[in-house]
Amino acid sequence: MELSAWLYPACVVLAGYVVLGITGFGSALIIVPLLAWRWPLVEVVPLILLLDVPASALHGRLNWQLVQWRELLRLLPAMLLGAALGLLLVAHLHARWPLLVLGLYVMAVGLRALRQKPEQIFRQAHPRGVWLAGSAIGVVEMLFGTSGPLLVAWLTRRVPDAQQLRASTPVAIVAVATLVLLGMATQGRLSVPLLWLRVAVFLPLAFAGVWLGHKMASRLQPERLRRVICVLLVCSGMALAAKALG
Repeated sequence: MELSAWLYPACVVLAGYVVLGITGFGSALIIVPLLAWRWPLVEVVPLILLLDVPASALHGRLNWQLVQWRELLRLLPAMLLGAALGLLLVAHLHARWPLLVLGLYVMAVGLRALRQKPEQIFRQAHPRGVWLAGSAIGVVEMLFGTSGPLLVAWLTRRVPDAQQLRASTPVAIVAVATLVLLGMATQGRLSVPLLWLRVAVFLPLAFAGVWLGHKMASRLQPERLRRVICVLLVCSGMALAAKALG
């Protein structure tokens, strides 16, 4: 493959992980549709998941003291349940309408969060809703590989501090993406030499993007960072809805 053929994907990957470094999520929603213009989607999704796990782990390490472990541990059993349910549904569920509902929900959460003060958002989410939220996150990741917006939609209502929110989200993404990769491995979708060549080429760019985004986020005021996250939620919801309708 010529060097020029790697330039466009490299720029896309770098941009996606800069966004993840700033907000704590959103890499797949940027990278997957842009890379799908060049490569088949069945090749793009496992590539991004394999990059997401170490890149999100790096993000978590850079923000280790801000991670809200109590909230994530509450989510984990429900995410496992949702991932298992997703495995049962993946062969029987048409993706269009669930994806449309997800997109509209995420967009609504982002718009509502933009209109409200952080403390108002925080008070609305009851901890008993964790089983519904966690299960939905697991199902969505298994079916669509894009649970980041749904995860942030829940954590936005549980974690009042924007820096803690962006620190906690990638750690949860590591857990749920790992579950999906294990499922792909059992199907033989990870035993492709070209896939691992691409991972080796793009992983340093993913790390560089996370580090650069992390440095940029540290210079943002908390309220401005919160608004950036909310705007990205709205854009993510619109992208998911457009994908469903398209």
